[in-house]
Amino acid sequence: MARLEGKIYAIGDIHGCLDPLNRLLEKIGPDPERDRLVFLGDYINRGPDSRGVIERLIAVKKKHPRTVFLKGNHEIMFLDYLEGTPRELFLHAGGLETLDSYNISRFDGAAGNSMIPAEHIRFLHDLLPYWESEDYIFVHAGFEKGRHPTMQRSEWLFWADKRRFLKQRFPGGKKIVIFGHFAEDEPIVMEDKVGIDSGAVYGGKLTGLVLPDMRFLKV
Repeated sequence: MARLEGKIYAIGDIHGCLDPLNRLLEKIGPDPERDRLVFLGDYINRGPDSRGVIERLIAVKKKHPRTVFLKGNHEIMFLDYLEGTPRELFLHAGGLETLDSYNISRFDGAAGNSMIPAEHIRFLHDLLPYWESEDYIFVHAGFEKGRHPTMQRSEWLFWADKRRFLKQRFPGGKKIVIFGHFAEDEPIVMEDKVGIDSGAVYGGKLTGLVLPDMRFLKV
């Protein structure tokens, strides 16, 4: 018997804010057999417990194997840092808080990498650049109009310029783009795209988007 599809729950930028994440997941209460969670990236940096967030997300995947995790620009910076370059970009983008959550000093250098669990490293490497469902396409930052998703450049997927991305229109029955990255007090809602980074790490809310209801959950 075919499995009945439930809801899709997209979750915006977490940035080390473990408590809001836990409260939002409790509020959602997803059905592991029918529902799907889609996390839009930027799980780390700036907030107080990046390690705890990654640990929680790994646990979520084990309980809800249909969960999708996208890569954000902060995960890219972390992976670059672990590989040795460029270290200063990561540190200035909230990386010091991430290192602190692992009890690593910025002066530990490459030696500090061994203090990060291998499971966490695998999690970071396994993150997806985007994900598509029948009616939606999910990405951390944005897409460049006219390019197939498989041909998108990193500067659009993970770092898109807000003005340029929002100016584009994706009309004509195509999938609605669900994205994060651009922190705003309220979700960005347009006919062809919806942004749900509501600045949890800046004192705002952590937002989830329930699809196809187009309903927001905030904690």
